Amino acid sequence: MKHLLALPLMFLSLSLHAAIPAPPALEASSFALLDYDSGELLAASNPDQRVGPASITKVMTAYVVLEEVRQGRMKLQDTAFVSEKAWRQGIDSSESRMFVQVGTRVGLEELLHGIITQSGNDASVVLAEHVAGSEDAFATMMNQQAAKLGMKNTHFTNAPGMPDAQHYSTAHDLTLLGRALIQNFPAEYKWFALPDYTYNGIKQPNRNLLLKKDPSVDGIKTGHTSEAGYCLLSSAQRDGRRLIAAVMGTKSWAYREQASLELLNWGFRFFESAQLLGPTKPAGTVKVWKGAAAEVQVGTLKPVAITLPRGEAARVQASWQQEGEAIAPFAAGQKLGTLTLTLDGKVLRTEPLVALQDVEKGGFWRRLIDTIRLWFA
Repeated sequence: MKHLLALPLMFLSLSLHAAIPAPPALEASSFALLDYDSGELLAASNPDQRVGPASITKVMTAYVVLEEVRQGRMKLQDTAFVSEKAWRQGIDSSESRMFVQVGTRVGLEELLHGIITQSGNDASVVLAEHVAGSEDAFATMMNQQAAKLGMKNTHFTNAPGMPDAQHYSTAHDLTLLGRALIQNFPAEYKWFALPDYTYNGIKQPNRNLLLKKDPSVDGIKTGHTSEAGYCLLSSAQRDGRRLIAAVMGTKSWAYREQASLELLNWGFRFFESAQLLGPTKPAGTVKVWKGAAAEVQVGTLKPVAITLPRGEAARVQASWQQEGEAIAPFAAGQKLGTLTLTLDGKVLRTEPLVALQDVEKGGFWRRLIDTIRLWFA
């Protein structure tokens, strides 16, 4: 049983939007632009090329700590001991520091500000040692989280992002990390937009200069080493729509901001996203057999986010195919078919079509009559 739906949908496929101007030609080793709602890459150059993430690593450091807090294994009000190893991070060089003092205890929330805004290598090691006992053990936790987030080309060996042949990520993987951070920790994500932070009487500015250049930008993290070049993982929200950009291996701190803004502007200008279907937007109804209800609404329990070139939504067709009969009882979420989106006859995306409500079994006579009817259906 196939049903056509008059839905203005489109699933982004880079091979399908030739009318869209090419993305900016950036002088970067790699870059990726991700639509937050749909998770689709809008533009990319060498997105899976392994590169040193430098201090963007600290986004994962913060993520692991926040996840431990969310799981109830620690609190932001807890304090962590500053070891000599942590205190010595950057003491003999120009590396970023929070300026924690050896032998003292510092609150976890303060340390998170220290790595997010001040990019403190010392604060990163303090947190790593507090959470896991050692930086090596913490790196294992970082890699476990990376695997859960689908960061297939990422491996961490340290918490601050110091150069190491086995410490790498990709532009695409870092946009996935940024997306997960915003999704899972929306309250704490606001810290990434703070213009500065003061600790131990030392006020340090946020190194993400895009925060000052564009009010729509609210994160995420800069990075720089001589090996990695100048890098930036950024995110901006305009008119309720969010994009995430990772620009890696540029020539200067100024150019990484310029390149990131060009990429974000391009994505906002030429694409739009829509949240479709979901529990309040059914795709249709199907007949229910042996149930307390005669029919049930079908669709998706969560909105389907679609990214599309501006103005092309109407060309997409959607249809759904019921798979077998809907025989009660069943719960909301039970798969009853498949939803298919097509453009010019090409299948773009499929989604499970599920019941949107619970349906209890019907009375004796309803079940008996429907049993007989099903013999002849």
